[in-house]
Amino acid sequence: MTGDTTTLDALSERYRQSIPDDLRETHDYGWYLELVREDPRVTRNAHQRLADMFDHYGTRYDESRGLVEYALATEDPLGDGANTFYGREIHEAIHEFVNKVKSGSRGLGPEKRILLLLGPVGSGKSDFDKQVRRYLEDYTLGDAGRLYTFRWTGLCDVIPDQDPGDDVVRSPMNQDPLTLLPQDQRDAVLEEVNEALAEPYTVRNEQSLDPESEFYMDRLLEEYDDDLASVLREHVEVVRLVADENKRQCIETFEPKDKKNQDETELTGDVDYSKLAVYGESDPRAFDYSGAFCNANRGLFSGEELLKLQREFLYDFLHATQEQTIKPKNNPRIDIDQVIVGRTNMPEYREKKGDEKMEAFNDRTKRVDFPYVLEYEEEAKIYSKLLRNADVPDVHVEPHTLEMAGLFGVLTRIAEPDTGAVDIVSKAKAYNGETDDLEDADAKKLREEGDDATDLGEGMDGVSARFIGDEIAEAIMESTHRGRAYLSPLLVFTHFEAHLPGHGSIGEEEVERYQRYLELVREEYKDRAIEDVRHALAYDVDEIRQQGEKYMDHVMAYIDDDTVEDDLTGRPVDPDETFLRAVEEQLDVPEDRKDDFRQEVSNWVSRRAREGAAFDPQDNDRLRRALERKLWADKKHNINFSALVSANDLGEERSGWVDALRDRGYSREGALEVLEFAGAEVAKSELEGA
Repeated sequence: MTGDTTTLDALSERYRQSIPDDLRETHDYGWYLELVREDPRVTRNAHQRLADMFDHYGTRYDESRGLVEYALATEDPLGDGANTFYGREIHEAIHEFVNKVKSGSRGLGPEKRILLLLGPVGSGKSDFDKQVRRYLEDYTLGDAGRLYTFRWTGLCDVIPDQDPGDDVVRSPMNQDPLTLLPQDQRDAVLEEVNEALAEPYTVRNEQSLDPESEFYMDRLLEEYDDDLASVLREHVEVVRLVADENKRQCIETFEPKDKKNQDETELTGDVDYSKLAVYGESDPRAFDYSGAFCNANRGLFSGEELLKLQREFLYDFLHATQEQTIKPKNNPRIDIDQVIVGRTNMPEYREKKGDEKMEAFNDRTKRVDFPYVLEYEEEAKIYSKLLRNADVPDVHVEPHTLEMAGLFGVLTRIAEPDTGAVDIVSKAKAYNGETDDLEDADAKKLREEGDDATDLGEGMDGVSARFIGDEIAEAIMESTHRGRAYLSPLLVFTHFEAHLPGHGSIGEEEVERYQRYLELVREEYKDRAIEDVRHALAYDVDEIRQQGEKYMDHVMAYIDDDTVEDDLTGRPVDPDETFLRAVEEQLDVPEDRKDDFRQEVSNWVSRRAREGAAFDPQDNDRLRRALERKLWADKKHNINFSALVSANDLGEERSGWVDALRDRGYSREGALEVLEFAGAEVAKSELEGA
């Protein structure tokens, strides 16, 4: 966008509107007490604020799955949908994570635990953690998520040895201003505000002031003869606090460094050597509150690859979780208030889980599994998102390309069924919700069996979406270099096959199995391509609708033991059982299951009618497929299969087939490829059967 909206003044105004009105203002302590009475939520603890943040951006209850979906993950309103998450497994993990935060907000125990996101590489745990940090920043910018801290002023007027540069000192731990009140007086305020708090939690604050603030409070109370009101009026200013990861303010990310150089001061802070000459070694003013736990106070601590830390280094997390304190070297304990989140991959987790010396640490963690996605159409949405967010060349992605890539990924992540009644592709389809044609594929039972057959559950190993996305990207670039304006499944399969053996995270023992799965995906794609070609050769929208209406008329008459009007004579006749079975047999519906199928379709039509929607066979996948296949059976005898296999002669008839495929989403070049790939199979099977 250009013009008036991108002038310096316009950009400045947009920035001004994005920040809180009182970001630069100071308030007296009496103002803050009144604010707490009006809106007790400003004094929430970190778990309470984070719990409310998830609800703030919107929720939707998925009744079929029994879980809450959060808009910050399903819609990404701040990013216009650029960072959405897909897959039942991921939303179950997010639901579990938020439930633990909400339990912690009520003081039920998880507030004293590390929330450990566990999953294989590329499963989305880091992206989710980043999303939470991003939304916490935005939440604290608005009124719903606002919070405040304080700063000391005029210290040099009272404390003789105070460094002039420290006349104004901000609360080094960004503590809530209520912490300045002695516990009895603080409890009286909280008791009053909790009576008016319409939330599922109670606002609490039992923290002690950090050692430096405690030092100033003691000296000032001594100066004012224990007149607390005078101290707070004359030497305390309340200021707005906004979470900011870059400023290391209320959000801190911690990454493990070289094991030999790990130092606990990275977490808990260290002596401020620039202040030693001024205040002396034992003075609390000579401490540097720059540790990760200090920076994360009032917000979120995010530990990347947490279990790669040395065992001794992890001991600092014991007090940080259970007692909610940190113990810097040669300094008093410091109270902390934060949600501690850790992320780890599978090898480190298995190593630490089997270490008896890690029992205390393991007991203080709440594991949240972040597996790979196990529904291949949801997996395909991940790749679509990657392409949507990138500067993709002018390359048309052909039908089935992303879905078949997703199917391959899913096959590598699920356990082989232990029954001969269901093969692994059918199992993947059942997980995808395609249970109508799979009589023996009970998705719930298959999931239970799959989890029992694996170490930590299905989806915790296999090929990552990152690997598949990389191969799709390579295939796109190859298409560009070769002057191809389309990306088809066949080219993506070629890249999978070429790069599986050399991928660093895929073991040699797995390559052969994955290649076998790739062949299964090729077969599945061939079946779908054949279906598309048949559709192009015989499809007629009006005829499908007419046949669909006829089928439903005869089904309703069959269920109601009624008659239908004959098209030619207008006389009442019995439902045409031969016609009904001709449609149903296209889906392999056996004779003893025909009543169930007819009732199912009838119920679907009734639901649509109650919703005010007109009947359209295109809206019911099973009925549509059955009608399409019957139409093919009726028309195939009139098709010139010689033209189908004549790749060098486009001709009028073949050109019409290309147009029909383009109506289904193919590019012209992609339509020609699928005609060549699947058309020969169609022609061969029909000519052999003739």
